[in-house]
Amino acid sequence: MRIGVLTSGGDCPGLNAVIRSVVHRAVADHGDTVVGIEDGFLGLIEGRSRPLALDDVHGILTRGGTVLGSARVARERMRDGVSRAAELAANLGIDALIAIGGEGTLTAAQLFSDAGLPVVAVPKTIDNDIDATDVTFGHDTAVHVATEAIDRLKTTAESHQRVMVVELMGRHTGWITLHAGMAGGAHGILIPERPFDVEEVCRMVEERFARGKKFAIVAVAEGAHPLPGTMRFAHGETDAFGHQTFGGIGTRLAGEVAQWLGKESKPVILGHVQRGGTPTALDRVLATRFGWHAVEAVHKGAYGHMTALRGTEIRLVPIVDAVTRLKTVPEDRWIEAEAVL
Repeated sequence: MRIGVLTSGGDCPGLNAVIRSVVHRAVADHGDTVVGIEDGFLGLIEGRSRPLALDDVHGILTRGGTVLGSARVARERMRDGVSRAAELAANLGIDALIAIGGEGTLTAAQLFSDAGLPVVAVPKTIDNDIDATDVTFGHDTAVHVATEAIDRLKTTAESHQRVMVVELMGRHTGWITLHAGMAGGAHGILIPERPFDVEEVCRMVEERFARGKKFAIVAVAEGAHPLPGTMRFAHGETDAFGHQTFGGIGTRLAGEVAQWLGKESKPVILGHVQRGGTPTALDRVLATRFGWHAVEAVHKGAYGHMTALRGTEIRLVPIVDAVTRLKTVPEDRWIEAEAVL
């Protein structure tokens, strides 16, 4: 069997671990041929690929990013590609496709599956916002990086009696900010699921200073937004690929805190640092398990499904279950975090 594999969407620690696992299971155990499709669905549409043998994936387990590359595809071109699904598969000579990616990738995978291309998906996202799986690889690494940043910022904030507003990734969900904020002992956690009152944030910081605590750390997700009427702020417009742009909330909030308190308040934007670098052991293991089970799903003919972690077991669930809604932070998780702020 000839199995195509691609990575799409934003890069994520653990992608190479999945690729490596797919090649090892398919080639060494099933005698398959694996075709690496370059730059995600763009490479599928343009017919760009290269063979992946065991030697080609040697040493990539610990590498961040993706050796296959990734690229965005305009909606019109994606629709055209879906309409030619059988032709694209024939051009590459593949019998099945393993697509690794987040919400957008899974949506595209479902479209290609509906069009007749045999597809098995592997979910990834540092945001941990895919509802059909308990957790996605990449999230643990992102939280680890963000937590370490908060730990380091505490010492400089305390030394200079500053407020540090740390903006973390999370456009529509606040899992990274929630987990890193709790792990790092942030004094304020602001997430998209719970609009904030800027005056309450400022009062919290003011009360800390009044108690003799001369510094504060506020963790804010990039997609967090203020309650209507509390602070004028709007996130960006929709880009050419249909994604809303985010950014600036950390800088704006730091300015509001500085103006309210008359004290130094600094924004720190971690940005893509959270995506890069070596994946944690937890992410390597989960990514490897996902890759192994994706190959097994291909050989079972379980097309239109994706790998998912349920408890400690890897299950196969319909891709459509992953794109119905985002997994957002529930109220009870926020209450837990609020209790230790």
